[in-house]
Amino acid sequence: MRALVTGGAGFIGSHLVEHLLGLGHEVVVLDDLSTGSADNLAAVADAVTVVDGSILDEDVLERATAGCDTVFHLAAAVGVHTIVNRPMESLRRNLLGTQAVLEAARRHCRRLLLVSSSEVYGKNAKDSLGEDDDRILGSPLKSRWSYAAAKGLDELMGYWCWREYGLGVVIVRPFNVVGPRQSGAFGMVLPHLVEQALSGLPLTLYGDGSQRRCFCAVGDVVPAFTALVQDERAHGQAFNLGGTEEVTMRRLAERVLRVTGSAGPVVHVPYDRAYEPGFEDMARRCPDTTRARELIGFRARTGLDDIIAAVAADRARAMEGAR
Repeated sequence: MRALVTGGAGFIGSHLVEHLLGLGHEVVVLDDLSTGSADNLAAVADAVTVVDGSILDEDVLERATAGCDTVFHLAAAVGVHTIVNRPMESLRRNLLGTQAVLEAARRHCRRLLLVSSSEVYGKNAKDSLGEDDDRILGSPLKSRWSYAAAKGLDELMGYWCWREYGLGVVIVRPFNVVGPRQSGAFGMVLPHLVEQALSGLPLTLYGDGSQRRCFCAVGDVVPAFTALVQDERAHGQAFNLGGTEEVTMRRLAERVLRVTGSAGPVVHVPYDRAYEPGFEDMARRCPDTTRARELIGFRARTGLDDIIAAVAADRARAMEGAR
C-alpha cells in the first residue's frame, strides 16, 4: 500500500511508520510537530515522505493524501494536560481535523484506520469493557470529558462514511499504549513516573492511587492497525486494543521503583491541585479484546515489567541527550 500516517511523528505514529516500512509499504507522514518530534523519525528519515503541516490546512492535507490508498489517522490533541489546559484548540483539532481527514480520504483513498481512544467509555467501570458497551460520560461542562465526547463523534463520522460512502473505515480504541518515545510531558502516567524515578524525585500519583488500568506495549499494537485496515471484515467496526494485566497506580509506581532501582518515595497529589477543581477520573478501565483476537489473532504479548524496562531505557537515553 501507499499509506498516509497523520501524526506520524508522534509516539504511536512513528512506531507505525517503522512497521509499515518494514512490511515494504510506501509511507507519507503529515505532522505539524505540535506534540510529535522529527527525532522520532530520524532512523527512517530517508525512507519516508514528510509533509510538515496541519490536518486543518486543506491544501496541505490534499497534497499529503493524493496518491495514497490508505490513511492511518492518528493526529489529535493528546494528553489530559493538553485537553484541560487548551480545550477549544483540542476540540477543533479532534473534531474538525478528523472531518477534514475523512473527506480527503473519500476523495483519494480506499481505506482508513481511525485511531479513537478507550476514553470513549468514560466512567463505565465494568470488569471488561466490550466494544458495544455503554458510554458513561460526566457533565459536558467539565473539560475532562471533552476529549471523550470528541472521540465519540469522530467514531460516528467514520462509521457513517463507511455506511453512506463505502469508505473502508476501521475504528480502533487503544487502552494505555506505552513504550519508547512516549514522553510524560502531556500527562502520560508511565513515562512520567519513570522520568521521576530516574531523576531521584518522588513519584507523584494523582488521587489515592487505587485507579486500575491495563497497559499495552506499542510494539504489540501497531501490527494490529495494519492487519485490521486490510481486512474487509473489519470495516465498519470498532476494536479494543490493549493489555490484560490489571494494575493499580500505586502498584505501578512500586514496580517502576523496583525496575529502575530507585528509592524515591511515592506521594499523592489531589486531582483538584493537579488539574482543575471538580476533575473526575475513572476507577477502572480494562479492555475486552475478544473481537480483535478472533478476527486477526491479536494478543498483548509483552509483560508489564518488560514494558517498564523499555520505557526506562528510552527515557534514560533521552534525559542523557538533553544534558
